[in-house]
Amino acid sequence: MELLGVKIREMRQQKNLTQEELADRCELTKGYISQLENDLTSPSIATLCDLLNALGSNLSDFFHEEAEEKIVFTESEYIEKQSEGMVWNWVIPNAQKNAMEPVLVQLEPNAATAVDFPHEGEEFGFVLEGKIAVVKQNKRYPLKKGESFYFTPNKEHYIVNRGKTKAKFLWISTPPNF
Repeated sequence: MELLGVKIREMRQQKNLTQEELADRCELTKGYISQLENDLTSPSIATLCDLLNALGSNLSDFFHEEAEEKIVFTESEYIEKQSEGMVWNWVIPNAQKNAMEPVLVQLEPNAATAVDFPHEGEEFGFVLEGKIAVVKQNKRYPLKKGESFYFTPNKEHYIVNRGKTKAKFLWISTPPNF
């Protein structure tokens, strides 16, 4: 967290106030404001509230810090789950709290994902390697490398690898469902 005095100084300067003007508004001395801004002294809670009020703020806003949004995720952060003929990699940790959930899936030949029952949302996938088929209500939709799928998961569905080599695809569900 930024130092208290530095933050007070920045707020004062944003309001185009001198140290003396801020001191007058809070019945303090210019010297006290200078010491405070240089982190040579600490205000009481009451004095800090007075200062923040004079600066158009309050304790809640003053101490509220936005969490920095994590944007880049590395392979070491992926969560991997292996099961018979399948490897699932959640490429965004804790994505179940987000609006969508991307998973990198590898299927061995003749392997299939479990049947997913009808649910709200949308599903998208992009084939990175091999050949797969999306099976939705017993209708098969074949795809190969470089092709994608997109559907409403309102019927039972699953994905199967009917090729002779490993298949790899990115599967994104909204809302999170994996």
